[in-house]
Amino acid sequence: FILGETCSALLLFISIMTMFMSGVVAIFEYDLKKIIALSTLSQLGMMMFSISLGLYELAFFHLLTHALFKALLFLCAGILIHGAGDTQDIRSFGGLSLNFPLVTVCMNLANLSLCGVPFLAGFYSKDLIVELACQYSWGIFVLLMMFICLSLTVLYSVRLTYLSFVGPYGGGTSISVCESDYSLVGPVVILSFTSLVSGPILSWLNFPAPVLIFLPVFLKWGALFFVGVSLLVMLSLQGLTYSYKWGAVSKFSGLMWFLPWLTGQGFSMKTLKNA
Repeated sequence: FILGETCSALLLFISIMTMFMSGVVAIFEYDLKKIIALSTLSQLGMMMFSISLGLYELAFFHLLTHALFKALLFLCAGILIHGAGDTQDIRSFGGLSLNFPLVTVCMNLANLSLCGVPFLAGFYSKDLIVELACQYSWGIFVLLMMFICLSLTVLYSVRLTYLSFVGPYGGGTSISVCESDYSLVGPVVILSFTSLVSGPILSWLNFPAPVLIFLPVFLKWGALFFVGVSLLVMLSLQGLTYSYKWGAVSKFSGLMWFLPWLTGQGFSMKTLKNA
């Protein structure tokens, strides 16, 4: 029993730090595919966080909903990369909503679902995990870190949307003819529909009986409050995304807290030098 509690606490710490690390790194990243990959890493941390609390069914439920809108996000990113001259740098995008209106709507729908906006697919699983986690007595630190990680998801999602679709033109090429290819747009439209309706459908299938949650009012509205505040903060600080004054912080985040070097590159470089 003690060993099980120790493993749960360790998994809880690792999952929270994974969510926090991936969220911070995504804020300083400009590669479109890396941002989405870091978003996936953050959501995997959310699933492990749910497992550490013993909420195994909720982790599987979030896995299903996340798979749908994240597939939509990757497909939209592929269309943007293909239509923007095969570039992945979001600084060379800007104003793509004029050339890709349908992809813009679908990608923003996936981003909103990722942020846990009410009545989209991601809301039904993320909000349930957050509310049930608030009922556990892990302390204020765990709850605060959980809400901060939710805020980071909103921050890099809004930043991605602004730099890609709303912000000033970055100077890259744009081919709007991509939206006339039904082999590209068709799956995007289908996945957009599933991102709208899969949340309640999967919720009814996985949880036929309603889940009773008793929380104070400030915790009940905590997740939506942090999502709203993060949205307003990122919209007001968009000018800082172009700043290069972050120096060591940006480098530290770009190297993913030196994890690639510690886990693989450091050993492989030493081995290759001795070969």
